[in-house]
Amino acid sequence: MQKAINIGLAAAVVLLGAGLAYSISTRPEPGMSQAEVESLLAPIASNQPAAERPPAGQSAAIDSATIGPLIEDYLLANPRLLERMSIELETQIRAEEGERARIALAALEDEIYNDPANIVLGNPDGDVTLVEMFDYNCGYCRQVVADVMALVEEDPNLRVILKEFPILSQSSVDAARVGILVGRSDVDYQDFHTALFSSRGQVDTQAALAAAESLGLSRVSLELEMTAPDVSDALQRTYTIAQALGISGTPTFIIGDEVIPGALPKADLVRRIEAMRECGATVCTDTGQDG
Repeated sequence: MQKAINIGLAAAVVLLGAGLAYSISTRPEPGMSQAEVESLLAPIASNQPAAERPPAGQSAAIDSATIGPLIEDYLLANPRLLERMSIELETQIRAEEGERARIALAALEDEIYNDPANIVLGNPDGDVTLVEMFDYNCGYCRQVVADVMALVEEDPNLRVILKEFPILSQSSVDAARVGILVGRSDVDYQDFHTALFSSRGQVDTQAALAAAESLGLSRVSLELEMTAPDVSDALQRTYTIAQALGISGTPTFIIGDEVIPGALPKADLVRRIEAMRECGATVCTDTGQDG
């Protein structure tokens, strides 16, 4: 996003320097009064030698060789203008990204929430669902494990969906394959999940198989089944969701109509969950009206 903002801001400055005075003096924006136009042009006109100023009532001829330095001087004297432009651009970009995410989430609702490979913790009939896409070799995912597990224990009406999203290495992919098979079994996936994230070193096939075996599953059977087509299909479905939502990192959370990248603090997760219960969105807007 920051790259887009920087590019957009640079483009805005170039456009401003190239044609601001001409555009405003010859084709004012709808709704702008003559006084507003004159007020905006006054700083530029005041820097122009008297002999070069146009007669009263006439628009200034724009000299491309001189307008650039004049605009630069004006911006340097009014740096807050660029700050306001940057803030407005960022606001617009966030709004556009949010709208795209809402549309994509609505279209992918069944794939996200009803995939048979989903690992469901907490209350399967909970009134709020928190989705986490994770990689077993992601340090930031490791940071949020305790918080997510605490939410499962503390909130009896919360449903948590864990989606294997291995993107960091082949070892991550292999561990995720074992994880999908563990999720299909009768053992407690939460124990497997926390065991892998509390282990030392890289989480790979052997680490995942050892954790599953410690819970009573057959290492040999898991190793034979982990490359089965249905396991690959489960991973591909998650990759497809991620691509559609523009997700490229872990952890990424989904709550309601919001996609949240990064290791979100527990307090922020709780605030969004409570907002979902209160108003059906992760942020409640107080309109000051009842109903």
